[in-house]
Amino acid sequence: MRRLFIFGLIFWGLAACRTVAAQKSESVPSESMPTSASLPDLGPAPELTNEIWLNVDAPLRLADLRGKVVAIDMWTFD
Repeated sequence: MRRLFIFGLIFWGLAACRTVAAQKSESVPSESMPTSASLPDLGPAPELTNEIWLNVDAPLRLADLRGKVVAIDMWTFD
């Protein structure tokens, strides 16, 4: 029984090491992958013209958001 327990520990230890090594090798970008996206420049963003804003004190303007990282979650209400 003790041998089976030790074998199990060794087996799971090796499996864990292999998983960590596989994750490290996947996280390294390969040389064939592009380093930047080639997206067209569509010009400046249009001003936000919503009438209703949720969870803000005042309507947002693009000028107030300049230089900040912003995630906009768009919803529609029917």
